[in-house]
Amino acid sequence: MVPRKKKAQISVYLDPATIGLLADYAARRDQPQSLIAEAAIASFLSADAAEQRESVITKCLDQLDRRLARLERDLGISVETLAVFVRFWLATTPTLPEPAAQAVRAKAGERYEAFVSELGRRLARGPRLVQEITEEGGASDS
Repeated sequence: MVPRKKKAQISVYLDPATIGLLADYAARRDQPQSLIAEAAIASFLSADAAEQRESVITKCLDQLDRRLARLERDLGISVETLAVFVRFWLATTPTLPEPAAQAVRAKAGERYEAFVSELGRRLARGPRLVQEITEEGGASDS
């Protein structure tokens, strides 16, 4: 029979919260804290655990990459939509004679301030207009 090697003792400093978690877990399992700590360290240092952690991290990064790609696409669509609208509006809106243009500019300033105020309120409370339109369209189709 091969003689069993004696385990080496180390000192580890843990936060009080971590010590509490370790003590609770060991008590629930009716196992010594040193056995739980040894198993946790062995698991952390094993190649399989490292591969598993890497796999989880890779999966999370892939999901973030897909979300970022969708955001970039949506932002590009939004910018293009605004650019097309502005070009269309500029091409189809006639210029006004100067006396009428001054009155229109004054009214436009008032309307713009109202628009900015409403935009601020909507962004603060949600939901977005697109969601409302989608919900209303779905409700009216039924």
